[in-house]
Amino acid sequence: MTLMNNPSLMNSPPLPLILEPEALNEMPASDSLLIIAVVQAQVFATHHLPGSVLIEPAELVCGIKPAVGKLPDRDHLSAVFSRVGLRDDVHVIAYDDEGGGWAGRLIWTLDILGHHNYSYLNGGLPAWLKLGLPLESGSATLPGAEVLTASASAPSTFVAEPDSSLLVDRQMVMAQLDDPNSIVWDARSEEEYNGSKITAQRNGHIPGAVNLDWLQLIDRDNDLRLQPLQAIASKLESLGITRDKKIITHCHTHHRSGLTYLVGKALGYDIKAYDGSWSEWGNHADTPIEK
Repeated sequence: MTLMNNPSLMNSPPLPLILEPEALNEMPASDSLLIIAVVQAQVFATHHLPGSVLIEPAELVCGIKPAVGKLPDRDHLSAVFSRVGLRDDVHVIAYDDEGGGWAGRLIWTLDILGHHNYSYLNGGLPAWLKLGLPLESGSATLPGAEVLTASASAPSTFVAEPDSSLLVDRQMVMAQLDDPNSIVWDARSEEEYNGSKITAQRNGHIPGAVNLDWLQLIDRDNDLRLQPLQAIASKLESLGITRDKKIITHCHTHHRSGLTYLVGKALGYDIKAYDGSWSEWGNHADTPIEK
């Protein structure tokens, strides 16, 4: 990625939701781009895309048991996104090092906060590394410190105002169980879905939910890029997950379902995410469960 400064890309054509590494590498650095790595601090210190800022995965979840994956509170989100320099006029490029789960979780969070200018770097850090594209290294400060030392982005004053209409809670999932126009996409493994893997006090799946493991969306032979979207759409259609349905996706903590949420958006589906996920549903005494 060239390091020449381009003050603004606002007059350029809009960037696609799924952005290829080669395309990003050809773009000049710009005040209108905010490249966010959702990785562990030690990974960021070893190598990251030039100009990246760091949000660690734990910063995107509340961490309160049992539903540790729920959205954090407003003060926390305001502090995190101010630290990395989020502004209304920037386009976020989200990437991770695992195939899109955490990057998708970041994109979901941005949607909740009303920031809809973003792209997912297809394949993330593994694809970037395989192509031999430019990298930077250097340690990043831990959450709570003043600024990321390796960051090219200046801190901002971002006030998080979550849009509650985009959040799905346990009661809303319960309410749609008998709705033929709604469907739940369970992004967990088959063993979690059928209840043979113990991850909560009660195990199995939400009644009527269909299972497509998030890993089936990732092409491991293509450096963790997404599988072709049309192939994913065909698979989803065979399971009854279609464009005409209201889709709720979840996993155990709404980490893996960050990717299924992102893919649903890329396919133009009406999709929301249940951030309580199985860590809440499976640890609640009164939720219905199928095996």
